[in-house]
Amino acid sequence: MKGTIEKLKFDDRGLIPVIVQDYRSGLVLMLAYMNKESLKITLKNGNTCFWSRSRQTLWVKGATSGNTQKVMEIYYDCDADTLLVKVEQKGVACHTGKISCFHNELK
Repeated sequence: MKGTIEKLKFDDRGLIPVIVQDYRSGLVLMLAYMNKESLKITLKNGNTCFWSRSRQTLWVKGATSGNTQKVMEIYYDCDADTLLVKVEQKGVACHTGKISCFHNELK
């Protein structure tokens, strides 16, 4: 089902969670947040742009590290309050140097 940004439900801070997944393998790479501005930039440029909650600023993935994410597809869930962004990952997704941010097993 195709939609527009207006259909999405951003939280009271103007943010929506984004699950980033490798387009080919299906590996979940990371969880980040977007606001309307970062989503518009992502749609326009074809690379992920997020809202950094800690720095309170826009964050283009890979701008300094070179670990870019080319957007292949974007979906929203049934409640329109979460995005799934399928990407072609260049380099690693995690700031620790791991391919995925989800590398710590909880036992």
